[in-house]
Amino acid sequence: MAKIYFGINNCFAVKRWPMPDEWAEIYAKLDVKYLQFSFDLLDPKIHSRSIDHMVGLIKDAVKRYGLVIHSTFTGLIGYSLNLLAHPDPLMRADALDWYLSAVDVTAKLGVGITGGHIAAKSVRDYRDPSRRSYIDSVLIDNVKVLRLYAQTRDLKMILWEPMPVPRETPWTMNETEEILRKANEGPGVPVKLNIDLGHQCTLKGDEWSPYNWLKRFAPESPAIHIQQTDGKADRHWSFTEEYNKIGIIKPDKVIEAIDASGAKEVYLFLEYIPPAEAPDDDVLRDLEISVKYWKQFLG
Repeated sequence: MAKIYFGINNCFAVKRWPMPDEWAEIYAKLDVKYLQFSFDLLDPKIHSRSIDHMVGLIKDAVKRYGLVIHSTFTGLIGYSLNLLAHPDPLMRADALDWYLSAVDVTAKLGVGITGGHIAAKSVRDYRDPSRRSYIDSVLIDNVKVLRLYAQTRDLKMILWEPMPVPRETPWTMNETEEILRKANEGPGVPVKLNIDLGHQCTLKGDEWSPYNWLKRFAPESPAIHIQQTDGKADRHWSFTEEYNKIGIIKPDKVIEAIDASGAKEVYLFLEYIPPAEAPDDDVLRDLEISVKYWKQFLG
């Protein structure tokens, strides 16, 4: 059986609880030790003085509340960008610099893993076979640069998240296999996956099932995002009674699929993204309900 740890991606705290002592206290009240840090709470390319200031506050809060940062991760800001597949070469260079800065901040936090959304092609590039092939080639080269730089900063791995849109590399199972193979050629830290159980919503047949993705890729996905979803869109719902009635994510089936995959150890991170207009107290309530729900199955 796989060793499964439960944690929360702190994207829920964006704009609501931006200070480290605020979101760290929420983790403590929920009795959740492990967290994945969202770069929506700290853009790694802001002024170095501000970076050092926030890194100090984060490390102090994490220590005070007995938390462990498993990894750092792109958030909604990064997901809004083309990043390493931008059609403009200067913008791709800037995106690589963003990721190199993310590695630096991760190292300053004393964390060994970073990653997230890596690349999204433009419509024009995706529909042009020659441009698509070129952008894919440049993308892999830039990820190899990132792997080497992460190694010099003593990181352990880069996480690459399969995404729900065909232009957002990788999308299908076969594309994910190909990305893992190509990205891991040569020296540098390994590239692993961060599967999200809501990102299969645009796929067809067997690939639509998040459980099939777990059975195939959990050994290569040390971090997994859990969200409640109906399988029709990337919902990022909480695990409340309302959404569990219509949702397809069942904790017992998640655990069974991970065990069937042969994975030895995984971290499940609740990635609950509430609407901006949701009342703050409702967000906290839904977090609490979701945590209690999952703990019934994980012990």
